[in-house]
Amino acid sequence: MASEVRRAHHQVTFTVLTAGVGAYALLQSLVTPVLPTIQADLHTSQDTVTWVLTAYLLSASVFTPIMGRVGDVIGKERVFVATLVALGLGSLLAALAGNITLLITARAVQGIGGGVLPLAFGIVRDEFPKEKVSGAVGLLASLTAVGGGFGIVLAGPIVNALGYRWLFWLPMIVTFAAALAAHFLVPSSPVRTPGRISGLPALLLSVWLVALLVGFSEAPKWGWGSGRTIGLLTAAVVLALTWVQVERRAAAPLIDMRMMRLPAVWTTNLVSLLFGVGLYGAFAFVPQFVQTPSSAGYGFGAGTTQAGLILLPLTLMTFALGLVAGNLARRSGDKAVVLAGCVIAVVAMSWLAFAHTDKWELYVGTGVLGVGFGLAFATMSSLIVSAVPASQTGVASGMNANIRTIGGAVGAALMSSIVTSDLGPSGLPAESGYTHGFTLLAGALAIAAVAAAAIPATARRRHLVVGGEPERSPDTPAQAAPAAAAGGPGPTVEGPADRERSAEKL
Repeated sequence: MASEVRRAHHQVTFTVLTAGVGAYALLQSLVTPVLPTIQADLHTSQDTVTWVLTAYLLSASVFTPIMGRVGDVIGKERVFVATLVALGLGSLLAALAGNITLLITARAVQGIGGGVLPLAFGIVRDEFPKEKVSGAVGLLASLTAVGGGFGIVLAGPIVNALGYRWLFWLPMIVTFAAALAAHFLVPSSPVRTPGRISGLPALLLSVWLVALLVGFSEAPKWGWGSGRTIGLLTAAVVLALTWVQVERRAAAPLIDMRMMRLPAVWTTNLVSLLFGVGLYGAFAFVPQFVQTPSSAGYGFGAGTTQAGLILLPLTLMTFALGLVAGNLARRSGDKAVVLAGCVIAVVAMSWLAFAHTDKWELYVGTGVLGVGFGLAFATMSSLIVSAVPASQTGVASGMNANIRTIGGAVGAALMSSIVTSDLGPSGLPAESGYTHGFTLLAGALAIAAVAAAAIPATARRRHLVVGGEPERSPDTPAQAAPAAAAGGPGPTVEGPADRERSAEKL
């Protein structure tokens, strides 16, 4: 009976976490296909309306690791609730926005919701039976790609039936419901890291991320050789180096640099960066290719809804492979699964670079790409969670998600520059621009495969169960890292009820 109650509790918790992560993932891409509609309705320019995307990207990049760290310190459940409330309030403000300035502000508030992913990973690690952590983390991670794909697919039908403001009303309803459910149903965090949040590292992290992402996002428009682009990217490098030095010397670092140097962490983060390049590039430019009028000599003149459907195979396969990635990792090892995902993604992206004649070719390409993304995303997040101490789960997984976002900004900017480098008489890009762009993305994923080959093979031992507990090798970072690595005393267990719950799990 106790086992059944415990299992029901984990399922309820996971349902709540899924709703929160799913709402955030949808909001990443829901507005992408309807920017022209928003531009016309709010009487603004094309350059200005792109900040509806950029503001969300910048805010999420700043708040994802910070909210993860705050959750590690004061409790993941309460910060998860606060993050969902911010996401819901941002959605409400966006739905009511009567001008572009208010809408951009609302999107920046929504970006705080980026913290839901690392916080959800931390809650899973704290609350789930150890043998189920890998599968749950992998499925939540795959939801980021699934939600991004579904956002593009669903945007057209929602706008056609209800209007573009329902792109914010619907996620708001789901988000507030998830926040309420999390408050009452998700247990308080038993693992915490006593300490404080240092202001200077957080400020430096925010500034260099903003400089980097604005530089890459605006480079296709400003020009890669313009003074603004070079100035921002140079400032980003200088500030990032300064941030690293400040973090290394801080008594209570926001992000422990020793943790970031763990072999399983830095290699997985590198793979995540390069997969971000491929994922965001595909999301942005596969629909654009399909929407190109056939009079350009390629493309299919598809509408918003039909263009989104091209990504449906990617979304479905990412979700399906996210469900089985944990079992595959237990059998073959995390490294093998990530490497397989990279190789499959390279093949699919190479196919997309040249297969442009019929729509079925694009459906096949995006479907196979979803297989690669599903295997890699699910397993990478599990690798990060298992590679660090429990007290650093939130901030470590937050940085991993953030690095993927940075990769996305880089990939989208490079792809945009390549595709638009050769415009035809009609002002439309030449087909060769897409061929070269998707080839570049395939190259990035090929480098990701090389990085995946460097992931420590010992990581696979964390998923093997011996005598009811996962077997850990003596050099497993999560076991060997001292409590001081968290920037303070070791993690604490909160209250008798939490201790009883932890004892029940064991």
